[in-house]
Amino acid sequence: MPAGRADGKLAAQAAAERNRDTAVDHPDQDARTRAIWARTAPRYDTWMRRFDRWMLRDARRWLCSQARGRVLEVALGTGLTLPHYPEDADLTGVDLSPDMLARARRRADGLGIGITLAEASATRLPFPDGHFDTVVCALALCCIPDDRAAVAEMHRVLAPGGTLLLVDHVISHRFAVRMLQRALDLLTVPLAEDHQLRRPLHLVREAGFTVRHRDRYSLGIIERLAAVKPAA
Repeated sequence: MPAGRADGKLAAQAAAERNRDTAVDHPDQDARTRAIWARTAPRYDTWMRRFDRWMLRDARRWLCSQARGRVLEVALGTGLTLPHYPEDADLTGVDLSPDMLARARRRADGLGIGITLAEASATRLPFPDGHFDTVVCALALCCIPDDRAAVAEMHRVLAPGGTLLLVDHVISHRFAVRMLQRALDLLTVPLAEDHQLRRPLHLVREAGFTVRHRDRYSLGIIERLAAVKPAA
């Protein structure tokens, strides 16, 4: 095992106790989230193939092509980003759902990709401050109950000068689309904790990142961005 990957695995194991200790802070919410993804996991890839084709397009490739050094993917899901990472990326992935992580492990093994996986909440990442060079999050902040805390954790675990890479569905700048999203939000939040009206860009700036690139497409519903944690 390469030294960098071994270090990442040891760091994840060493810090896992902290995550288990703090997990009791939100037991009901975490249990609800796990239950949602346990139901969703068997059908997730089928849904995402359609969503990627019509809405997300090349965003996963765009994100992963910019990842460098020690890379953490938050809310990895079933690992749909894995084929797009550079071969030399030192990968770690976390997800709150064991059902999703099991599928990510099978995908990684099938692709011959080495990755350290950990079951963890995006709002309580089990890693030291400044441990990663790149943090990636794809289509997850829309489903994390406390998205502000998740972005703050991404900032914490990034090294100064490190890069945050995000893509998500967001509230559209088009009035008609936005009204539809507001109606849809009334269904998707209680059923699946899937928020239609969020805009991670604002949280990224609030957390202290410097946004280097952002663009929106698909009727303003999809936004991708690259941001940097300023050097100390």
